[in-house]
Amino acid sequence: MATLNPVAPSIAAPPSPAAAPAAVRPRVRWWVIRGTLPRPVFLMLAVAGMLLPLLLWWAWTTFGDPDPVFMPSPGAVFARILRWWSEEGLIGDIWISVYRVMAGFFASALIALPLGLYIGSYRPVQAALEPLTDFIRYMPAVAFIPLVMLWVGIDESAKVLIIFIGTFFQMVLMVAEDVRRVPMAQIEAAQTMGANRGEILKLVILPSARPALLDTLRITCGWAWTYLVVAELVAANSGLGYAILKAQRYMHTDKIFAGILLISLIGLLTDQSFRWLHRRAFPWLHKR
Repeated sequence: MATLNPVAPSIAAPPSPAAAPAAVRPRVRWWVIRGTLPRPVFLMLAVAGMLLPLLLWWAWTTFGDPDPVFMPSPGAVFARILRWWSEEGLIGDIWISVYRVMAGFFASALIALPLGLYIGSYRPVQAALEPLTDFIRYMPAVAFIPLVMLWVGIDESAKVLIIFIGTFFQMVLMVAEDVRRVPMAQIEAAQTMGANRGEILKLVILPSARPALLDTLRITCGWAWTYLVVAELVAANSGLGYAILKAQRYMHTDKIFAGILLISLIGLLTDQSFRWLHRRAFPWLHKR
């Protein structure tokens, strides 16, 4: 009779493939806080969200029969844009408006970024400048138009200055807040390794705050576009905002709608350009 060897290990037969449990596909959960969406679904919802107001507008003007003086149809507005393009110099109006907005915005950023960096980093600078900045930022930019005309005249610099005033003070405070969000542990670690104040600003605070700073620039650039019509109140004879104001005098509502939609479209393209730059500069923040 064969005897069993207690030392020899027992070898179990591998389970058959048929016996293996079937892989369970994870449920796709979209309606969760900070959840993710597949890219095609995201794009489909984005397009639907953009088209729904347009469809409601078309339905109202088609079946509701409102007065075209007060509510022109989408077709009438589109036809007006085509006439503006072919007969009234739309390209020139777009370029001069883009120049005014970007000149005011970049001038604001050139001063607000370093100033906000120092306000967010040094308490004496914060105590001296932040209350004053808070006070001035509540002053409406349109109220400065008479003063701007007295200070710099009525040429292009006046329009750029209005946009500068409308964005600068908010940008300073937002930059300072971005800088204050840098974790203190990073600053203390740099101090432990012997970094001086300039090195901490350059090598710790600024790199850590850079993603938030780019978002701040994106948001304030959007604000700059909202001040365009106000800026072009100052003795303008061209530009999208000027065209809207001129159309108001003659009750050309279709051109008013056209100007508003064009400003919104250019602002959206600017916003998406900043988002694209953010994804390229900080790809690790966009991985899912």
